[in-house]
Amino acid sequence: MAAQALVLLVAAAAVWVVAAIVGPPLFREHLHRAGVPADSLEELHAEEAYRYATALSIGGAVAVSALAALAVSGYAGRRLQRSVAEVASAATAVADGRYEIRVAPQELGEEFDSLARAFNQMATRLESVEATRRRLFGDLAHEIRTPVSVLDAYIEALEDGVRMLTPETAEVLRDQTRRLVRFSEDVAALAQAEENTANVSFCRVAVAALLERCAAAVAERFDDKGVALTVAVGGDVPPVWADPQRLAQVLANLLDNALRHTPGGGAVQLSADRVGRQVIVRVADDGEGVAPQHLPHLFERFYRADPSRNRVGGGAGIGLAIAKALTEAHGGDISAASAGPGQGTTITVTLPVSESV
Repeated sequence: MAAQALVLLVAAAAVWVVAAIVGPPLFREHLHRAGVPADSLEELHAEEAYRYATALSIGGAVAVSALAALAVSGYAGRRLQRSVAEVASAATAVADGRYEIRVAPQELGEEFDSLARAFNQMATRLESVEATRRRLFGDLAHEIRTPVSVLDAYIEALEDGVRMLTPETAEVLRDQTRRLVRFSEDVAALAQAEENTANVSFCRVAVAALLERCAAAVAERFDDKGVALTVAVGGDVPPVWADPQRLAQVLANLLDNALRHTPGGGAVQLSADRVGRQVIVRVADDGEGVAPQHLPHLFERFYRADPSRNRVGGGAGIGLAIAKALTEAHGGDISAASAGPGQGTTITVTLPVSESV
């Protein structure tokens, strides 16, 4: 308010000075043109009336302007204050954990509307992060609880003499400890990949040879389940700039996911083709498939939406998240497509061609 009053005072002073300097000479010139003698009594009275009228007009105009400015600024100030108070209240609520709070656009200009949109985006993101955190802790607890419960039950049975330490019992215990070790390694790998702290060494990688090695590494498991695995590589597929170990880890996770969700008698194809300056690697199966509403979430940590992604299948829900993080670390992209349950799933990895090609 003080700043507005100061602006009005400066404006009024400026108008007064200009009127005092410019007005009298012009008025006097018009009097002379009208035939009023110079330095006459008429001229003195006319100039005095002019000065009085000018002062009265300027004073009235300043008073009216001040009242109008105060009214407008008061209205705008109250509206601005309400808007700022609403944003501050919403920010306090979000800080207290109420992430569902949103701020309506105030229509005070593009800047305030942008602020409201940015706040709502932040709140939405925090709400999503909080939901993911809760689901993460729940899934972590389940994944750890299951093998630990089995280990505890077997150890208690051994201590009570209900069971003997036979090779079969030892194998069960070993399987559960392996599951815990594998789970901890997967969580560590995911954390490294998402934080870009994974040790990645780039070089030219021959795609065809890499695909053949990955297929050979899982061939026995596919044969045991009765799932056919084929490799198809286009004739013009060039090398990619990648870490062969990390890229092999991506493909291993995708093949493992396809094997878990493809029943015996099914088929999985690992293929690669060139499209412009990119190499497209696909892992396609004719297994359980995925409903359309779940496709955007397949690469989220611990995500499971239906029986095709349950815990009974043995997966912890981390493999696809690791594949996504490592693919993005290579400057690539990963996506999933499925016609629906029972129609199979195709996961596509897009990688840039080596710069030297």
